[in-house]
Amino acid sequence: MAKKKNTTLYVAAFLLFLGGVGYLAYSVFTENSIYFLHVSEALAAPIENLNNARLFGTVSSEDLHSETPSSVSFRLEDKEDKAKTIMVSFKGTIPDTFKAGAEVIIEGSLTEENLFTAKTLMTKCPSKYQKENRDG
Repeated sequence: MAKKKNTTLYVAAFLLFLGGVGYLAYSVFTENSIYFLHVSEALAAPIENLNNARLFGTVSSEDLHSETPSSVSFRLEDKEDKAKTIMVSFKGTIPDTFKAGAEVIIEGSLTEENLFTAKTLMTKCPSKYQKENRDG
């Protein structure tokens, strides 16, 4: 009789352990899932899919405003279709290579007012920093 109780206890403990690990894996995966989209894809996506998104595009020369040294708002253009844009607001460290025409990757979320609030802002390195082809 004692052996049957121990087996039941071990099975129950094992099932609780599996349930805990499963819940932990599920919560980590759903918290850290980020959609990576071009501007045109983001504009076509439902707003609920853009609560945690990463967008790629080009900084437009229109509507580029730096309110403070650590705050900027700008229009992000789709790389292929310049007519498709999203307004972006960012507060944080602005990269030195950030300017109109720069390709950027931003992470954040889209508000109901179609304003993308970015938590991170990264610029693509200009070609002058890439290794040049050298003969010899």
